[in-house]
Amino acid sequence: MNLSFFKKIDWWIVVSLIPLMALSLTTMSSFMDAGGPLVYRQLLWIGISFIAFLIISSIDVSFLKQSKVLLFIYVIGLSLLIGLIFVGSTNKGATSWFNFGGFSFQPSDFVKLTLILVLAKYLARRHIEIRAMKHIFITGMYFVIPFLLIFLQPDFGSAIILFAIWFGMILVSGISRKHLLILFTAGLALFMVMWTFVFQEYQKDRLRTFVDPLSDIQGTGYNAYQSTIAVGSGQLLGKGVGYGTQSRLNFLPEYETDFIYAAISEEWGFIGSIIILSLFGIVIIRILVIGYQMNSNFELLYAVGVALYFMSHVLINIGMNIGLMPVTGVTLPFMSYGGSHLLVEWMALGILMAMRRQSRAVYKDDSPDVFLK
Repeated sequence: MNLSFFKKIDWWIVVSLIPLMALSLTTMSSFMDAGGPLVYRQLLWIGISFIAFLIISSIDVSFLKQSKVLLFIYVIGLSLLIGLIFVGSTNKGATSWFNFGGFSFQPSDFVKLTLILVLAKYLARRHIEIRAMKHIFITGMYFVIPFLLIFLQPDFGSAIILFAIWFGMILVSGISRKHLLILFTAGLALFMVMWTFVFQEYQKDRLRTFVDPLSDIQGTGYNAYQSTIAVGSGQLLGKGVGYGTQSRLNFLPEYETDFIYAAISEEWGFIGSIIILSLFGIVIIRILVIGYQMNSNFELLYAVGVALYFMSHVLINIGMNIGLMPVTGVTLPFMSYGGSHLLVEWMALGILMAMRRQSRAVYKDDSPDVFLK
């Protein structure tokens, strides 16, 4: 790795992510007995993930434009999801993990990145004809198969993320209003069928709680209720590191994963929340800027997909932390405890940096403009 390699890294993104991870680690470390092991393991995963980011950033990723390669990666992703049915580890009612003793792996994280690559390839070659309904149907099939496999685990949160990635990417590619209306109608009909025949009772309870979070404080609404208390009790400047009573006294469940935002907000207050949102905003904007500077539709659409991936995770996780979204188990990127999602997130950025490094300079008039097609 020479000096020119490091110049091609977008340090705005890296520097923005460092305080996000530091905030997360600081909050985890404040919870005494559990904090120590969590912090050490998370530090290890941060190191592994960042090394993976640098390695991927330095290689030639043009092979990802080959249909055969992407099909192979897609099949691997589906195989992993199918494998969960037979040898997956069940935790809190969801069979979403492969457990290898001291290490667990969640395939849905890898599948999200795979879907972005597959859709970017397909839509880049057909962005002019995307208004044809058949292309929406074909991309829908790429999305629906992993969606159903993940939904049946059941992992409602990851299934929503897949939908957000697919819908956002076809929307950017130029879907017509007529087809958008058809999709909305079909989606509403599908939801009604799934509510009647597919949704389990606890999933229905979560959606009911979404409409009225305080309807069952002692039951399905407990997590959301405790989370909103934690966020609100932080007020402007927070209670201070180590003084988050909701987390320390175990009122706030899953403070290191699903509700890390609430735990941080309680300790760092409104100011800390604004810092988090601002840093995520910088990361997402920089990803889109890099995508626009690329010289092919594939690279642009990939950047859009990655931005959608991070943005949907952030919106859904923070939404459920402040009582505006149902509790779905969606992680907060780069901040929630866990290795598999952290590794995939840095890998996604590594691919983007590699594309940026290999992309030749283009003039504004020659730059791809998928948004207007």
